[in-house]
Order: sequence, then structure tokens, then C-alpha cells
Amino acid sequence: MTEVEAKKPQESLQDRLAQVVELLQRHKVVEDLTQRQEGQHSDLVENLVHRQNLAELQRKLEDLHSADVAYILEALPLEDRLAVWQLVKAERDGDILLEVSDSVRETLIADMDDHEILAAAKDLDADELADLAAELPRDVVHELMETLDAQQRERVRSALSYEEDQVGALMDFEMVTIREDVTLEVVLRYLRRLKELPGHTDKLFVVDYDGVLKGVLPIKRLLVNDPERLVVDVMATDPVSFHPDEEALEAAQAFERYDLISTPVVDKNGKLIGRLTIDEMVDLIREESEAEVLNMAGLREEEDIFASVWRSLRNRWAWLAINLITAFLASRVIGLFEGSIEKLVALAALMPIVAGIGGNSGNQTITMIVRAMALDQLSTGNTSRLIRKELAVSLINGVIWGGVIGIVAWVLYDSWSLGLVMTAAMTLNLLLAALMGVLIPMTLVRMGRDPAMGASVMITAVTDSGGFFIFLGLATLFLM
Repeated sequence: MTEVEAKKPQESLQDRLAQVVELLQRHKVVEDLTQRQEGQHSDLVENLVHRQNLAELQRKLEDLHSADVAYILEALPLEDRLAVWQLVKAERDGDILLEVSDSVRETLIADMDDHEILAAAKDLDADELADLAAELPRDVVHELMETLDAQQRERVRSALSYEEDQVGALMDFEMVTIREDVTLEVVLRYLRRLKELPGHTDKLFVVDYDGVLKGVLPIKRLLVNDPERLVVDVMATDPVSFHPDEEALEAAQAFERYDLISTPVVDKNGKLIGRLTIDEMVDLIREESEAEVLNMAGLREEEDIFASVWRSLRNRWAWLAINLITAFLASRVIGLFEGSIEKLVALAALMPIVAGIGGNSGNQTITMIVRAMALDQLSTGNTSRLIRKELAVSLINGVIWGGVIGIVAWVLYDSWSLGLVMTAAMTLNLLLAALMGVLIPMTLVRMGRDPAMGASVMITAVTDSGGFFIFLGLATLFLM
């Protein structure tokens, strides 16, 4: 996909959004006023004002990059979103659909008829069509496939044959290939005959007559070497490459590690079948980061902030129900020590501190573990060492900060024994938080689940119940 450069700097995007919102509000106010007017000219006035406001709004949208239009659509309530979507020129629909989030894309596609969908998708590349295919009506996908030539149709089918988390689902088919037995001058003449280079072309792919990858020719080597030299003499013979069934996240990590812009994708026989580009990897990393944040809170999927109440409820209810159960269990733990709390009211004031600090510490540990798992830094060989390290950190923090709050409790309630109990409870709960912060994500991975899925909810439940039990238990043993 070829995009024009954004005409406005990124920092002005909020201003553009504000302008669009202002135009929409002005349009609604004027439309409401003209509808209240009576007389033979009211319809004419309403139509004129309507067209003027919409024309100005359309001009604003034309000045924006497709990604910026997508941002604005995501930031608008459904009614306004659809109104703006109708003003977007048809030839830009496909590019914008690729930029918006999945949940917003669903609302836009639902507002389009089959003819509009076909028009939006007709100019997209094979990999882009594959991205949209899963969300399009089946009959539209079938009709769209019929309009493609044999090569494009095969490319779309190839991309659709892979899971969304595999390299094959993200690879791009637009690339420049050359032979190793030609001179750099021949390559330069060949490039000049092309109308344009595919986006993110930082290297050319060297293949033999069977399409087997032999190496890559970086553009910078092409430009600085003697034009009379052969490609085979200046090409890189050991490029980073991937197979289509490899994990896409591993590829994204390689892009970050080796500062890649593009890299070849080859089949098991070494034949070049596509390439990965930096834009897809950046999108993948962003989506994974967003998914991790949502999973930590127990949300199952990305949610349109302007989605219906019922849809948002369906996305959020499951972990809230689990949280309710764990909160009830924590309350039952407190109930076991009602007599102790009645005798020493200070316990009721201090026990939330123990549980709260434990929850924060546990979330810190879980965040570090999930990050290490995402970067493939964890293995069975270093698990025990990691647990010992986290326990040591928690022990030191518990002694230091538990001691601080213990002194405060001593001063406030004039009881050195209460201060010692507070210090011991804080230390033990931090140790529990560290242990569970390591074990929860590792257990989820062993079960084949996302290590971040509901981890924040679970660690909070453990540290609340455990903290209450430890603190009130110690107080009952040593203070009563």
C-alpha cells in the first residue's frame, strides 16, 4: 500500500480531532434550528447549510493521512463516526479500514453495502486483503476473489492458510528480485524502469532461476559500489530470514534486535515466497502490548470505547465475577477474626495497608515475569534462580518498609508488639506476593494460556486474602 505523506505534524492531530468534533456539533445545531423554522424557504436553507458544513468537514478529512482519519474515527461516538465515514472518499476506504482497530472496523463494515466493500478492497495488495477477509461477509470475499488474477488469488489463499500469529499471515508479496550473475549497472537500469519501489525496500532479494534465495543486496551497497561489479560479489549471503510457519512475535523480536527494515520469508526448500516489513512488525508489537494490558485487567478483547453497554458488559463481566468471588473469600478471612478486631480496633485500620502493599509488589513481579516471557528470557534452567531473586527482593523490602510502618504503628497506638506484628505481616505478605507473582504466569503458560490473562486479578486476590490472614493471625497469636 502506498500512502502520501501526512500533511500535518503528529502533534496537531488533537487539534484536527477538535476541529472535526466542532464541525459535527455546528452541523447538528444548524440542522436542528432550520428544522424548527417554518416557511417555504426553510428546506432550501437547510439543504444549503447542510452541504456547506459537510463540504468543509470533507476538506478537513482530505488533508489527513489515512492513519489520522482512523484515529479520529476511533475517537468519535458511533453516530458521529458513521457520519464522518460517509464523507471519506471511496478510494481511501480500504486504507482506512486497515488502520482502524478491529472493533471499530466491524462498525464501519456493518455500515457498508457489498458494492462499497468491493470498491474499497479492489486496490489492496494480497496481504492487505487477507487482513480484511476474516471480517468481510463470506459472499463478498468470494466475489472479491473472483475479481483477482490467478497470482493475486493464490497469494491471498496462501496468507489465509496461516494462523494470525504466524509469519505467513503477515508477509508481504510485493518485492524486487534479481539474479546474482548480473552487474550492478544492470540492476540500476532495471530499477529505473519500475514505476515505483515497494514500500520499505531497503534491500533487493537475490534468487536463482528456481526462485531459491541466494542472498540479499542492500540498497546502500548497490549505490556505493562500482557499477561494473557483479551482484554475487557485493551481496550479503547470510541474511536473517524466516519460515512462514514461525511465530510472528519471534520475528518482531528479531526486527528489534537486528534493526531490520525488511527480511525474506522462505519455504522449507529455501524458495523465496514473501517478505516481512517493519510496518507490520510495529503494528504487531503495538497490538501485543495492548492485548497484554487488557489481559492483565481480565478483558478478553479490544473494546470500542463507544461500544454499546451490552457489548462492553459482555467483555468485562467474567473477571468481575471472579473478582467478586475472591473478594467474598477475603471477607470470610476477616470474618474468622471478628473477635480479635473487636478487641483491638487498630487492626481494622492497619490491615488494608498489608494487603495493598502486597498487591502492588505482586503486580510488579508479575509485570517483570510476563515481560521476560514475551522476550523469551525465561527457561526451566533459570526459574529457581528467578524465584530466589524475587524472594530476596521482597524480603529486603518487607524488612525495610515493614519496619517503617511498624514504627508508625508503635507511635500511633503506643504498642511495640503491634509494631512487630505489622512488620512481620508486611514481610510475609511481600514474600507471598513474590512467590505467586512468579508462579501464576508460569502456571498459566503450562496450561496453554496467556501468562498475562487475569494475572492482576489473581495476584490481588491472593495478596488480599493472604495479607488479611497473616496479619490477623499473627495479631491473634501474639496480641490477644
